[in-house]
Amino acid sequence: MTRDYSHRLGKKKVKFVRKDGTPVTGKDIEVKMYCHEFLFGTGLFDVIPYVCGEMKPEEEEAFEKIFRKWIALFNNATFPFYWQRFEPERGKPRIEQTLKAADWLKQQNVVIKGHPLCWHTLTAPWLNEMLNEEIVKEQVKRIHRDVKAFKGVIDIWDVVNEAVIMPVFDKYDNGITRICKEMGRVKLLKTMFEAAREENDSAELLINDFNLSSSYEILIDGCLNAGVPIDEIGLQTHQHQGYMGEERLLEILERYEQFQKPLHFTEITLTSGHIMPPHIVDLNDYKIDDWPTTPEFEDRQAREFTEMYEILFSHPLVRTAVSWNFVDGGWLNAPGGLLRKDGSVKPAYEALYELIHKKWWTDTKTATDENGEAVIEGYRGDYNLICCGNKVNLALRNREEKETEIFVI
Repeated sequence: MTRDYSHRLGKKKVKFVRKDGTPVTGKDIEVKMYCHEFLFGTGLFDVIPYVCGEMKPEEEEAFEKIFRKWIALFNNATFPFYWQRFEPERGKPRIEQTLKAADWLKQQNVVIKGHPLCWHTLTAPWLNEMLNEEIVKEQVKRIHRDVKAFKGVIDIWDVVNEAVIMPVFDKYDNGITRICKEMGRVKLLKTMFEAAREENDSAELLINDFNLSSSYEILIDGCLNAGVPIDEIGLQTHQHQGYMGEERLLEILERYEQFQKPLHFTEITLTSGHIMPPHIVDLNDYKIDDWPTTPEFEDRQAREFTEMYEILFSHPLVRTAVSWNFVDGGWLNAPGGLLRKDGSVKPAYEALYELIHKKWWTDTKTATDENGEAVIEGYRGDYNLICCGNKVNLALRNREEKETEIFVI
């Protein structure tokens, strides 16, 4: 099937001049893309202990091999801010370690999203000792602290995660479900989003959920009508029970495009093993010791990733596509990664590389005209332009930019 990716293209006129102002005429320009505007990524939690020297030597060596394959493919990482692990002891958050790792990644042109600021699962257990009023204050304080601390390094946040189920969550007692029951979903979201906005007025603030039913649509609509500053919408698609298919995916896109907000596919899982039985309601209830990847299912996984990413990239509102686990054996011990447990690449990795770095990549040549000008066209993102041995950076962001960018070489 032919899909339209024209909305992913950019066009800009550039002009090369010498220091005395005269145009550089009739010279070749190498146009080399080095980073997509669209965000392709995965969760990348292990980078934090790696950068902070918290791994054993053999673990460091294994991670380095994995990371080389990761950075060759992706430009976006989801960082863990699960309160239970981020601040296991009240007043001692892992800000320094997480910030160090985030800085390290940012220097390699990786865009980072923090996940999540408010969630009933893996929240701080010490909240249970507090009254509801105190829990609200502590949660708001946490958002102010973390968004401020990471401003300029992490500017994309899942502010509230899985709010649809939050007030009726009954697996275990927790402080966030308590306050959501009392406040209601919309008031809770308004409180938390406003706290994040106060600390970073240019941040991209997401609501994120696995429940993609009409309940999520109704919640988003209610929040927007109440003035909750939701910038973008996160859609989880863990498909352990089988690939949803094109028809279902297009139906989801059609329903959520009504809000005219950027759509983030935040947690994609497609397995290269057997499919989880359909009678399982909560995916967390499926616990098995061994969930192997097989050659047959690896080919299936590659086909499914290819189709899903082609559909997402062809939709103008989709901003990110995040495969949740990069290596097999992550969440639920599923073979949902792009690498096997031994670090070898699966067909799905190769399929995504073919799409991201070949089909949707621009690496070409052009030349300056008699005025020293040239038109640069390609997939939107960041480029190196090389002319007369000089390298300059160009950000291609719009379908067609009217102003000419001038480079002095």
